[in-house]
Amino acid sequence: MNSEMSDKGQHDLTQLSNQERLKISDLFKTLGDPSRLRIIEVLSQVEELSVDDLANQVELTQSAASHQLRRLKLDRVVKYRKEGKFIYYSLADQHLLYLFNIARDHVQENDIEYLI
Repeated sequence: MNSEMSDKGQHDLTQLSNQERLKISDLFKTLGDPSRLRIIEVLSQVEELSVDDLANQVELTQSAASHQLRRLKLDRVVKYRKEGKFIYYSLADQHLLYLFNIARDHVQENDIEYLI
């Protein structure tokens, strides 16, 4: 990535290329759906799950879960493996958990500020 660290230890977003900006935007669009966030949350707690097991845990139909997983797979948020007629999904990498935790911290921090 072309971004460099600033004096405050944060990435300098002015150094993003147009392609990087588009990819980041697409990732945030993908993560902007509550069902997909729930899938990420469940997958963060296990090594992998079949589509049926995942659908049950996130309380979606198998068809709806498959649709959401397809979007997550296209944006490389999840990876899969086939075993016979079954497909098992897992998180693609730990970067997603980092983003997820930062977003949660941000929301919780803002919730506290509004209560004061």
